[in-house]
Amino acid sequence: MKTVQITLDEDLLHTVDKVVRKLGTTRSSFTREALRAAVKKSRIQELEQKHREGYRRKPVKTHEFSDWENEQVWVEP
Repeated sequence: MKTVQITLDEDLLHTVDKVVRKLGTTRSSFTREALRAAVKKSRIQELEQKHREGYRRKPVKTHEFSDWENEQVWVEP
């Protein structure tokens, strides 16, 4: 691991300290998990944007997936 220095406003730091005490963790651990979650969210948003752009460039044609409609039968046990 590498040590980094970050700057936080006092209100945010106070809130983080309350949360880490409640969770029984450390600022560092909490920050690592928050950053991992933010990176994952960013990647998902990027992929969703690419998906939207793909459908915008090549929209689904009428009845393009109609062959599969009969396969989508939900049977309750």
